[in-house]
Amino acid sequence: MSYFLGMEIKQAQNEIFICQRKYLKAILKRFGMEECKSVSTPMGNKEKLQKNDGADPADEGLYRSSIGCLMYLTATRSDIMFPESVLSRFLNCVSELHMVAAKRVLRYLKGTISYRIKLGKVQDFKLQGYSNID
Repeated sequence: MSYFLGMEIKQAQNEIFICQRKYLKAILKRFGMEECKSVSTPMGNKEKLQKNDGADPADEGLYRSSIGCLMYLTATRSDIMFPESVLSRFLNCVSELHMVAAKRVLRYLKGTISYRIKLGKVQDFKLQGYSNID
């Protein structure tokens, strides 16, 4: 297995696997969430984040750091692109509700830490991509 900027690349016969498991573990440790309970979705179905939501302000530095980490993870985790993009809208007006939503994404990632991208060898090359970002 080789590592490139936090990405783990494992080659097997006729296939390559790419993930960021080690980086994700470091993120969970950084934010004190190694032992958190996982959730099945990165964002609540009816979650409507707003700029002025009336909640208490949160630590902007911590929030920005978490969003930056999530942004880097989207290289191998397209399933978090939508929640990451929504959370990025609130970098200048962070509230506790925004921080809770960011931590939910981390809790989701904790439960899906083994997810990875598989690239396989085929005879007739046809690029296909699948994603479920509901």
